[in-house]
Amino acid sequence: MLSYKESLKILKETNALLEGHFVLSSGLHSDTYLQCAKLLSQPNKAKELCISLAEKIKKQFKKIDLILSPAIGGIVIGYEIGRVLGIETIFAERVNNSFTLRRGFNIKENQKVLIVEDVITTGKSSLECSNLVKKVHSEIIGYACIVDRSNGKSEIDKKIISQIEIKIPTYTKDNLPKHLIDKKAIKPGSRNL
Repeated sequence: MLSYKESLKILKETNALLEGHFVLSSGLHSDTYLQCAKLLSQPNKAKELCISLAEKIKKQFKKIDLILSPAIGGIVIGYEIGRVLGIETIFAERVNNSFTLRRGFNIKENQKVLIVEDVITTGKSSLECSNLVKKVHSEIIGYACIVDRSNGKSEIDKKIISQIEIKIPTYTKDNLPKHLIDKKAIKPGSRNL
């Protein structure tokens, strides 16, 4: 398994870890942003992190029937984890602002489902996916991601298995630190388009 230092190095090498002034999908502000799409644009680097994460998942969970990922950020990570572990992988898409299963994907009753994301901050996308699992009376066995940057503040009630946990401070618009006040904020997240 890759160490924290090795994982962080890969994120920096791929420019997936950015510095500046960002407005996150949650509406909070930060001086650091994780753009995992940059990591995923370099498959050999992403593969290293995914194989390491898959090893952690295998140690934590004895039986996984299905991997579910939120579109768009979780699709590639979910696929790669599913490929490494040999598990069927599907994804949910936003339709009219809520996640749904399309393309013939379904979750069968009583399946053990692992939700896999690229980055977990508030856990909103993962929790929206978990509603799809609960609707069909299946079990959410846990959540996994490349980067957990929730700082323990997500609403997810289970342990998050991550390749790397990064504590990045966030701020409300009315409580910005001095070093961010005069920097132009950009909204890089997928829900901010």
